[in-house]
Amino acid sequence: MRAPEERTGVERYLTVDDIGRISVPEQPAISPDGSAVAYVVRTDDLGADRTERSLWLVPTGGGEPRRLTPPGGDSSPAWSPDGRLIAFLRTTGAAPQVWLLDVETLEPRELTHRAGGAGAPAFSPDGSRLLFTAVADPDDEAAAWAWGAPVVSRRLDYFADGDGVVGSPRRHVHVVDVGSGRCEQITDGDWNAVGAAWSPDGTRIAFSAAMGTDADLTRESAAYVVDLDDPERVPRPAGPAGGSAGPLAWTGDGTRLLICGHPEGPGRFTGLLLVDLRDGTIRHLTEHLDRQVMYGAPGYPGSTPRVVADSGTVVFCVRDGGYVVPCSMPEAGGTVTPLLAETGRNVSSLSVAGRLVAFLASNAETFGDVFVLDIESGKTIQLTHHREQLGELRLAQRRERTFRISDGTIVAAWLMRDPDASGPQPLLVDIHGGPHNAWNGAAESVHLYHHELVARGWTVLLLNPRGSDGFGEAFAQAVSGRWGTSDAADFLEPIDELVAEGLVDDARLAVTGFSYGGYLTCYLTSRTDRFAAAVGGGVFSDLRSAAGTADNRRALSTTEWGGAFWANADDYAAMSPITRVADVRTPTLLLHGGTDVRCPLDQARQWHTALRELGVDTEIVIYPRASHTMLFDSPPRFRHDYNARVVDWVTRYAG
Repeated sequence: MRAPEERTGVERYLTVDDIGRISVPEQPAISPDGSAVAYVVRTDDLGADRTERSLWLVPTGGGEPRRLTPPGGDSSPAWSPDGRLIAFLRTTGAAPQVWLLDVETLEPRELTHRAGGAGAPAFSPDGSRLLFTAVADPDDEAAAWAWGAPVVSRRLDYFADGDGVVGSPRRHVHVVDVGSGRCEQITDGDWNAVGAAWSPDGTRIAFSAAMGTDADLTRESAAYVVDLDDPERVPRPAGPAGGSAGPLAWTGDGTRLLICGHPEGPGRFTGLLLVDLRDGTIRHLTEHLDRQVMYGAPGYPGSTPRVVADSGTVVFCVRDGGYVVPCSMPEAGGTVTPLLAETGRNVSSLSVAGRLVAFLASNAETFGDVFVLDIESGKTIQLTHHREQLGELRLAQRRERTFRISDGTIVAAWLMRDPDASGPQPLLVDIHGGPHNAWNGAAESVHLYHHELVARGWTVLLLNPRGSDGFGEAFAQAVSGRWGTSDAADFLEPIDELVAEGLVDDARLAVTGFSYGGYLTCYLTSRTDRFAAAVGGGVFSDLRSAAGTADNRRALSTTEWGGAFWANADDYAAMSPITRVADVRTPTLLLHGGTDVRCPLDQARQWHTALRELGVDTEIVIYPRASHTMLFDSPPRFRHDYNARVVDWVTRYAG
């Protein structure tokens, strides 16, 4: 692969080598009085091969942001109720710990010293304690094993992507005293606590968990409440029994919970549920919205719902047409109202104080900035301007268009191409993951190869085929049990249309994607020979073996692949790329995390082995210790290398 300094002809556009020039804000937290927003700035030091995060502060009325902590490993800011302290996570060793920062003096103080580290902190309403979820410290017996205690499990949930093989320690709720630093584990058991939150009076903690003895099979989860005055600290179920529950929030009066989930269980669109703790009734507040509530995860923007206590309003995020957008509704249910009049923004990380909502947003020209919205007036102020750090560098724009597939399905898409270009160009089709994710028109810093390829005279096509989120539940579920077989035409027919329009050279086609996109890259090249180059990241190649080895294998087999492989052998064969690997002629590069268990490494190794034995040009690149989220959280050199290899491979074979 060519060294970065040897790249030429890419002066006008952002390129892969500009990864170190990009700074992106994260995790805004508005102060209790609404006067300022604390947030994180993430940058990449390519030379040192580390991602750095520091805390910043910006006034909500406008003004220059100021740095609160030096570049390092600081994240997850949370304000004390009196606005004097900011709790945050600092990573200086193996595990992050909770620190406190005095806003006036900027003096930091380490609060926790746990072997298992700590999670994102949240102050109690009176400011005396902090709540977080974290791995429970190992017991003495487990710690006595020199190489680690054996992991014994009758269940399927003994390993997870990013964590590897999971022993007895699980993620549980902890509370630490701000004054003394005394830390207490509140919950215990062979399950993980998710999304813990204080009640408004500080006497209870709510969280979600999959506690059922067969939860690894049913994938059902529920909300629970722990009364801190109860000596036994027994979690009481708060619904939905037999459903799914994720991050949650309390209503202003503390009598109900707002839960991201679905009363019918996993596999359905995540909605906003209202659970009354007094009588156990459950209402699905977004049932008729036909859009999915987005609570946020790597690659999936969104936010935990936030309650505007004084007005009885809840603000939350949904995906609509590929974009994640903020909405509001009465906390007891009612009309869902978009918060932003302006379209074309991808929004995440809501934080509320009074009538003000701080949030992150990206658009066509910025990878992300901090904004504040006044709910009453509807006025929005942009508080940061990170685009300025890129100077005159251009971002390749995404132009919206649609394609009508031969069966009548309308597929939304985004086309990236130099507006001054003419004539047919080589084409890269980039397939999003999920499959229930979506492309939109906002810029993002993950796929830098898009911009460099446009600079090199390419067209990039980003399609939202059947299975994509933001176009209704029926559209999202159209690939259930029909991976590849139902959506292949959604990629191939738009290519035909672009060729007919004279925009694309049919002899110079390339395809790439990560996760589901990596799977479909393998699938398409095993069903057609029209692609001159292929790059698969985090691939599936054999769904039958993946159904027994992926960490979320039960969810995939039941929700995505139509049931167990032994009962649906023909369907699995039809969906699996490996079934027709002997037909592959496309030179294929495989990029995979070494510790990926969401799409296990053996899936890429199996595909690479077959292509090598068949005499197809192929190469596999394995990134040690990188998980399935490597495009978001691996070291900068890995992410730079990934982007650069995509450019080099497709230009070598299809350029």
